[in-house]
Amino acid sequence: MSITLLLIIVGILALLFLFTYFIPVGLWVSAAAAQVYVSLFSLVGMRLRRIPPPLIVNELISGRKAGIDINTDLLEAHYLSGGNVSRVVRALIAADKANIPLSFKTATAIDLAGRDVLEAVKMSVNPKVIETPRVSAIAKDGIQLFGIARVTVRANIERLVGGAGEETVLARVGEGIVSSIGSADSHKAVLENPDIISKKVLAKGLDAGTAFEILSIDIADVDVGKNIGAQLQMDQANADKNIAQAKAEERRAMAVATEQEMKAKTQEMRARVVEAEAQVPLAMAEAFKQGNLGVMDYYRMKNIQADTDMRESISGGGTTTSAPSGKK
Repeated sequence: MSITLLLIIVGILALLFLFTYFIPVGLWVSAAAAQVYVSLFSLVGMRLRRIPPPLIVNELISGRKAGIDINTDLLEAHYLSGGNVSRVVRALIAADKANIPLSFKTATAIDLAGRDVLEAVKMSVNPKVIETPRVSAIAKDGIQLFGIARVTVRANIERLVGGAGEETVLARVGEGIVSSIGSADSHKAVLENPDIISKKVLAKGLDAGTAFEILSIDIADVDVGKNIGAQLQMDQANADKNIAQAKAEERRAMAVATEQEMKAKTQEMRARVVEAEAQVPLAMAEAFKQGNLGVMDYYRMKNIQADTDMRESISGGGTTTSAPSGKK
């Protein structure tokens, strides 16, 4: 009997647990007390659809008390879509209190797009300041400048879905800073009036297509870097010098090659002369044999050769070895 009674008690408790789980009477009473009427069948249906009834009912109560017209079907659909119901409802309440037009459909679309809709509403009320990284630019006089800007942005609710993020805004502002400094005639003008940069950048409408509205751009810091223009001129001068040296070396090598070629030709010519001179005695001997050359003709030729050698020696043209003169 004791075991049977125990089983009965356990069965009753299990039935009570299942009843209270599928039919959250306490939650239904709380909603009714807050004048938010949700039927028990709706709560049972949430359990069957694996939707936590406390989440839906509590957010429904918060929204209705804040004057937001929402119903359980919309909240359930957003939950089943993978959205954050609590964040959407709190964003709608915050937007309503701040007089920011935000519909439930827009809020859920922003939430499902992966953006924090509550943070966007807060940013619309309290603008956010984002700082650009250190941007390097060069003025027309060749001086490098480093600038940092602080951008005050406000979330644009209408462009949160599909709009570009903070990275795009920072990139555009950095590009605008480089363009503004690059168009300045002198770096001194930028240092004297840094606001000319912010005015030019702000006038370009850099927030187009982004999820933000740029309220102001303030130049936080401007530092002077290197004289890039002078450095480039020095590099160009060194490059020109190296090119000139290479060309001069090329000309010197060609001159040396030409000189060596001329020396080789001179030596070849001298060899031919020596060879020709070696043939002279043979030709003279043959002339003597045939009677075409007499003794006086021979001595006359030797005298002429001796005179020629003497003149070359006096003029510094070099000494040559000549046969002894036969002149008396």
